[in-house]
Amino acid sequence: MKKGLYAFVAIAVCLFCTGQAFGFGTSKFEQEVEKETGAVKLVREVQRGGYDVITTEELDTLMKSGEEIVIVDTMPYEDSYKKNHVPGAVQFLFPIPDMNDWDAKETAGKSPDDYAALLGPNKDKKIIVYCGFVKCTRSHNGAVWAKKLGYKNVYRYPGGIFAWLGAGKAVEKMD
Repeated sequence: MKKGLYAFVAIAVCLFCTGQAFGFGTSKFEQEVEKETGAVKLVREVQRGGYDVITTEELDTLMKSGEEIVIVDTMPYEDSYKKNHVPGAVQFLFPIPDMNDWDAKETAGKSPDDYAALLGPNKDKKIIVYCGFVKCTRSHNGAVWAKKLGYKNVYRYPGGIFAWLGAGKAVEKMD
């Protein structure tokens, strides 16, 4: 039994080392570079957009507080929002590339007026915008355009639905 276990461990170590030698795996140092790149990209988007960020736990606490907020899911309706979304979220599609000018074909034919109507007339209300995961930039576009439309308390929830699910939070689904 011990010989079999030792042989298994030896083979696993060899495969791991071989994978590292041929570039099949990534080292902890390479992983750190990837994390750093993602973190800096997020910070620069936030600085450029003029909005703030919110964590999963902060959003959960805010939702439980009873404060009136608008949560916007910027993912495609059929492929994402319909399957699962943060409870109470409304859907408004934004594209992935930076959306410096409004392009109605990128927002499913909707206009800035449509987005403002969804967000409501209270420009001081907290607006939380999310997409799928940290690297997804749909939420950046949604947050930027909320700011451009004059909303003052705009937050991007960068972890999005993946972080929400990863934290074991309940989701809503459309029938």
